Parts: sequence; structure tokens; C-alpha cells
Amino acid sequence: MTHVIRPADLDAAELEAKPLAPPNAQPLSGEIIVRGKVEFVNDDRTVISGVWESDPGVSRWEFTGRGEIVHILSGRMSVKRDGEDAVELTAGSAAFFPIGWTGEWTVIEPVRKFYVVYK
Repeated sequence: MTHVIRPADLDAAELEAKPLAPPNAQPLSGEIIVRGKVEFVNDDRTVISGVWESDPGVSRWEFTGRGEIVHILSGRMSVKRDGEDAVELTAGSAAFFPIGWTGEWTVIEPVRKFYVVYK
């Protein structure tokens, strides 16, 4: 069966809200509320995908045991890999965070993304 979703059209009420916290990321600018819904998990949990939203704030991310590919559906954020310049992501942008990526995410305007996490 092919699983199809329309992540931009997903009602916010369908997303689970919680504070951003380790092990996913460390908030650096106070509490940051995120909302998400997992849409797909393969049998051995090496691929997980879904929809995620974040309120504005700054957080530290360390992709030590996993990588992530994102497609920004709405909002604006910048990402800065340690030792590199910041890159801005806006609606329509896609980004690849390989295993080993470490740095900061700054959500400037509330962001909604579709993501694929892989191990």
C-alpha cells in the first residue's frame, strides 16, 4: 500500500504539542513548544517520517545517531552548522542534515516541515 499525506493541509489539532527537549534538541532561548505527528515508521525503525511544527526560538541539534531530511512547508528559520555560516530556510526549501551534523536552529517565524529521519 502507498501511504499518501498532504502535510501542508494537516489540521494543527491533529498534532501533539510538547516542549522541545533532549534527546531531540536542547532549547537555548527558553521553552519552545513543538507539535508533531509521525506518519510513517518502517518495520525496523530505521526510517521515520511525519509533520513537525515549532514556535520561534533557538535550539541546539546534534545528529549523532541519525540524520534528517526536511522540506519546509511554511515559516522561516536559519540553521548554522558548527564552524559554518548560517543558511536560511523558507517555504519550499529542503535541507539535508547528515549523521554527524551539529549546530543551531533558529526558528524566526513558526515553521511547519515534513521530515524523514533515517539511521
